[in-house]
Amino acid sequence: MAIEQETKVQGYMPLDRPPAGAMLSLGFQQVLTMFPATVLVAILTKFDVGATLLTSGLGTIVALLVSRGRIPLYYGSSFSYIAVVISAMSLFVPDCFNNPVLNYCGEGVRLVQVGILGTAVVEIVIGLLIMRAGKAVLDRVLPPIITGSVAVVIGIALAGAALNNAASGGPVFNQSNPLPESMAGIPWLVALITLVATVAFSVYLQNRGLLGMLPILLGAGVGYAVSIPFGLVNFDQVLTAEWIAAPRITLPAFEDPRAWSIMVSIALIAVATIPESTAHLYQMSLYIDALAKQLGRAPLEIKKLIGLNLIADGAQDVVAGALGGAAGTNYGENNSLMAITRNYSSWVLAVAGLIAIALAFIGKLAALIGTIPVAVTGGLAIYLFGVIGMQGVALIQSEKVNLFEPRNLAIGAIILVTGIGGSMALPNGLFPFQIPVIFPNGIPAIVFAAIAGILLNLLFVVLPPRLFGVQERENLNG
Repeated sequence: MAIEQETKVQGYMPLDRPPAGAMLSLGFQQVLTMFPATVLVAILTKFDVGATLLTSGLGTIVALLVSRGRIPLYYGSSFSYIAVVISAMSLFVPDCFNNPVLNYCGEGVRLVQVGILGTAVVEIVIGLLIMRAGKAVLDRVLPPIITGSVAVVIGIALAGAALNNAASGGPVFNQSNPLPESMAGIPWLVALITLVATVAFSVYLQNRGLLGMLPILLGAGVGYAVSIPFGLVNFDQVLTAEWIAAPRITLPAFEDPRAWSIMVSIALIAVATIPESTAHLYQMSLYIDALAKQLGRAPLEIKKLIGLNLIADGAQDVVAGALGGAAGTNYGENNSLMAITRNYSSWVLAVAGLIAIALAFIGKLAALIGTIPVAVTGGLAIYLFGVIGMQGVALIQSEKVNLFEPRNLAIGAIILVTGIGGSMALPNGLFPFQIPVIFPNGIPAIVFAAIAGILLNLLFVVLPPRLFGVQERENLNG
């Protein structure tokens, strides 16, 4: 009779320290997973790729130190900030996005850095409040109908920017070297091929190991390869670039009066990123405690560390805002990789951070990334920006928000119309309400939408319908 042998469970808990070889290989895999999306955000917002990689790695290490290794999360660039960053740069430094040759806009970056630091302050303050008063207070001020609707606005408001990129021949073709009329459809063809390939990879490579986690990288590779025979790629800057080059580190433009308007605008985007970060924490807590049970250890229940997690988020944004990297968030892609490999070691994530820092100093890598045609990023953006919007819908759905209740309908409707309609229809996407120092030129539509939703919700909290004898309608969503 065959004797069944018990299979040994393999995996690493947050404070476990794997052997050196395992730490290096697992760390590199974490970097490979975060790399495509982190770099893409830098490209789309005209940030320096090297500085973004540097702050991604350093910020992850700082966040791990803040949580004392108890919360194993990797930090990369956040897509949630793209819309407001592009809007702010386009308004205050028009050349950032009017010039297709420009792949880095230092003046715009310095202004946005002030906003990223503002976000850090918001995250840290809310984290401290949650540690003191509990998450229920946050849920009353920022219920899912607000956070979900703002996420929809953030994604859909970028639709125009995505389509403009898809039609661009940059960086090879620009104002001094315009795209020939006979080639006008080529960028669109490249963008659509990139889009279809990315969607196909994301759908058909699910649960296929590491490949299944890299649809953006694979889709970009297809688009890049297609662009070469059409003459949309020029390798001259790669050949002349230095192998070792320092990232373009910049200091926040605190002295610029325009920066304070941007600070408020960007800081308010935390309305969308805080629920996202909290959801990632709950997800990781579930996975880690499942492994703990299999290993015969006590559950860690890191889901109880919501406040500390937001403080760690803020610490990472302090690093990004201080050094000139794109605003960050903990990455769902890396969370999924950890779930697949059952590796939740904070030591591994720290090694990944060190690898990212090292990559930030490879000059030819940054130059190669700079050759990616704008049409390729446009094809990726059509998909990614739409996904951001759909994630807002998913949040509303998963939280079973009662959309049969008039107050929820009112909050969501106002956020959607003022945010999306304002971004597309108003001049420069600004509501004409001038507030000295903060919004001297008017309030950005996305910011106006978030403020309107928050204030309307607070009105319903202070004056709930039941005070007027109104009974809440049945939630048919369960």
